[in-house]
Amino acid sequence: MKKLLLVTLLLSSVSAFSQNFTSKQYKADFTYFWNTIDSNYCYFEKRHINWPGLKDIYSKQVDTVSNRDGFISVLERAMYELYDHHCGLRANTKTSRRLVPTSADVWAEFKGDKPVIVEVRKGYGAEKDGIIAGMEVIAINDVPVKEAILPFLAHTVNAESKSFALRLALNGDHVTKRKITLKTAAGIKDFYPDRDGMLLENIHFAEMVESKDLGETGYIRINNFLYDNALIPKFDSVLNTMMNKTALIIDMRETASGGNTAVARAILGRFINKEHFYQKHELYAEELETGIKRSWEEIVSPRKNPYLKPVVILADHWTGSISEGITIAFDGMKRATIIGTKLARLNGAVYSFEMPNTKIGFNISEERLYHINGTPRELFNPTIAVDVTKQRPGEGGDVILNSAMDFLKNKLK
Repeated sequence: MKKLLLVTLLLSSVSAFSQNFTSKQYKADFTYFWNTIDSNYCYFEKRHINWPGLKDIYSKQVDTVSNRDGFISVLERAMYELYDHHCGLRANTKTSRRLVPTSADVWAEFKGDKPVIVEVRKGYGAEKDGIIAGMEVIAINDVPVKEAILPFLAHTVNAESKSFALRLALNGDHVTKRKITLKTAAGIKDFYPDRDGMLLENIHFAEMVESKDLGETGYIRINNFLYDNALIPKFDSVLNTMMNKTALIIDMRETASGGNTAVARAILGRFINKEHFYQKHELYAEELETGIKRSWEEIVSPRKNPYLKPVVILADHWTGSISEGITIAFDGMKRATIIGTKLARLNGAVYSFEMPNTKIGFNISEERLYHINGTPRELFNPTIAVDVTKQRPGEGGDVILNSAMDFLKNKLK
């Protein structure tokens, strides 16, 4: 069974299912899982993955499974072979890795052979404990970093798969507090981003949409509810109070979990006065089945009372999935300047499937998505890139917001 999802779903809580299944049932579910990915995942070519060649490795692991948690662990390891943060199970165990970017507070990448913190999520444990972009990762929970990433490293070893494994290692599981050893300007130092508790398991927002007055400029922050149509009237209500502002900042940096296109089009429709193409789609599975490429461009239509003055979008590595679509749409329609860092770079649109016996669900990227200029969505870069190595805790240390304010100050002179 499958249905289209344009959302990176949060991991479900540890499953209420306590029953075990037969070896035959686990094998049947694994076969369904493997074949579904083989027939539908649309980025094999780009990622140079020999998916058929890996099947025997994980089939043998399934033969040793005796319970549902063990089966989930095998499936998770198989998913790591895609090294794709937009693909994953909709079930977890206590020792499953936190979702990246949804439940992550650091973004890291290998720069050559050096594992480096690239960005730190504002307001969470990593920032509060003093971790800043530019620091080099030495060890995670006292395990040297090159060893710590091995459980999450795909057989396809390259800079991207190593960086994927690094992010999983750094952001931890749901029960183990992290100790991250980093090389700083002052030397080697240990950091404890979970010292105040497992904050990433308890992310709460006071409102779906927040706002504040920045003088002539209005500020709207959309929180992680782009999957909920109830956000639409809340956004409209906030925007209606800011129609007299000479410019508007829309902060998309807490929208890591994706959403649906109805919410996206509702937001975009408030900033245009005529129809626009805003995103291109390609359905890989149909092309694979028929040999005929299927692609289309989606249109967004204007809504009542549009805001047509200058707009800035704030984006970073926690701008994920549908919020990446909103961001590239604002750029493609020439209705906003994008300021920030690289986005989450989540691949395509995900579809959801469910295994017949265990009922474990999983999401994989099945549609390729593009900016209307033809750039793959996951390769889009902001108009103005911001150096976040200067970011510090607190609002005054928000270098992306500060850059937006400086940009608008010059633009509105």
